[in-house]
Amino acid sequence: MELDRRSLFRISAASLALSACRSKAAEEPPSTPWPAWPLSQPTTVGVGITGLPNEELVEVDIAELLHRLQTGATTSVALVRAYAARITALNETLHAVLEVNREAEAIAQTLDAERAAGKLRGPLHGIPILVKDNIDTGDSMLTTAGSLALSDAPAKRDATVIAKLRAAGAIILGKANLSEWANLRGVQSVSGWSGRGGQCRNPYALDRSASGSSSGSAAATAASLCAASLGSETDGSITSPASMCALVGMKPTVGLVSRAGVIPISSSQDTVGPIARTVADAAIVLTAIAGADPDDPATAGTKPEDYTKHLDPKALAGARIGVPRKGWFGVLRPLDTVMTTALAKLTELGAILVDPVELEIPPALAAAESTVFLCELKPAMEAYLARRGHPKFRSLLDLIAFNLAHPDELRLFGQEFFDQAQARPGHADAGYAAAREQCLKIAREQLLDAAFKTNQLDAMVMVTGGLPWLIDSLTGDAIVGPNTTVLPAVAGYPHVTVTAGAFHDLPIGLSFVGLPYTEGKLFGYAYAYEQATKLRRPPRYLATAEL
Repeated sequence: MELDRRSLFRISAASLALSACRSKAAEEPPSTPWPAWPLSQPTTVGVGITGLPNEELVEVDIAELLHRLQTGATTSVALVRAYAARITALNETLHAVLEVNREAEAIAQTLDAERAAGKLRGPLHGIPILVKDNIDTGDSMLTTAGSLALSDAPAKRDATVIAKLRAAGAIILGKANLSEWANLRGVQSVSGWSGRGGQCRNPYALDRSASGSSSGSAAATAASLCAASLGSETDGSITSPASMCALVGMKPTVGLVSRAGVIPISSSQDTVGPIARTVADAAIVLTAIAGADPDDPATAGTKPEDYTKHLDPKALAGARIGVPRKGWFGVLRPLDTVMTTALAKLTELGAILVDPVELEIPPALAAAESTVFLCELKPAMEAYLARRGHPKFRSLLDLIAFNLAHPDELRLFGQEFFDQAQARPGHADAGYAAAREQCLKIAREQLLDAAFKTNQLDAMVMVTGGLPWLIDSLTGDAIVGPNTTVLPAVAGYPHVTVTAGAFHDLPIGLSFVGLPYTEGKLFGYAYAYEQATKLRRPPRYLATAEL
């Protein structure tokens, strides 16, 4: 079966697969003193969750945490313990966290001592951050992309973004669950499921998806299991889960943030970005991780900045914002209702709406994007495994062989995408160069660049996607909604989502898309909207949506 947009976004399975995976997990437990969630625990679904520990951390932003640290109201050690206690209480249900860093308290003690001595490393000094389990950490934690294949040994060194977080003073609290192999292994999959972590669930309605592939990063952040998190995106994997968990997610311009040490899909489209409860928190995290890296040529010449300086409640005044309608309106009534309200608010805040803007996505783009992924995966994976120096796995073919030898991994869905990628000669594939050229011609030249230039736009605004769908391990994801993520993803342009409201407490996001390296402007627009609306609400962990 050929890879298409819908299949790409469907990540497989459900907690039913866990019984087959437990014996393997028991042989190779994560190196952490905390429970090896959720491998030995059933999913709790049926009632809302109450009486959670450390409620004083719920919805607390980074600025407030830093204030508490600076005034002595708390310590980084206390924060690590408090977040870990919340993870212990919630993770049997959410399956959002794979492991807690057993070195986190020791790191926190060092950072507390440095703070007491007047030495601050950066804007995140002493702040606990969760990271997606496809980002290398050179410590005792595993980096597996959710697969049992890489669960035998940790990475030997930090990914560049992790090194930057540590330099800024952040505490890497643990690894977040994800859609296995970031949603490019096999078809008929269920978002948020991994062989290592089980089925991640949406904290707003536990029978619904948190989307993917940064599922655990979003669910954990929404549930206040961390101050913020890192996700990665190839097409929708930051912005979609952020939208469906009422969060802020920034997919940066490809080349702004290093991918070195990140398990890949596509060298053309992969990027790493923040997921947070507020725009300000996302801006703080992106400021810490952006920048040039000799290990990632795509970042050459990148000049990061302090993105918090753009957080102006009046940022939308005078901004020309394009509104595409065909393909975004008339898909789902609740989305139209939320968007109509959001557009009225943008106008109230001084934005000049250019409505409508022509931005119809042709079907040919999905086919070309699929070809690019399948041609780039094999060489990208080999380069990653070589950097990591894994003793067993040196190629995509080695991973395919592992899955065939371990039926637990293939019990609910296959590895058709791996097989298709292996069958192609990588960048030498006869169709690769033409497919990549077509992607850029459609997404950049014909659509985004043309719309921005013709209408003299500062940004475009649209609903981020559909509503969180019911988890179904038999038929996969039932995604209904506009395809907002594809154009900025294929073009490599920045895309931020912020909470726009909800339908029966199911979150809906609002997206701002811009030209390359306009993250600051997009943060400003999202911040102005966020501050004027204050629409985010914490989850109630309902068994099902109250329809």
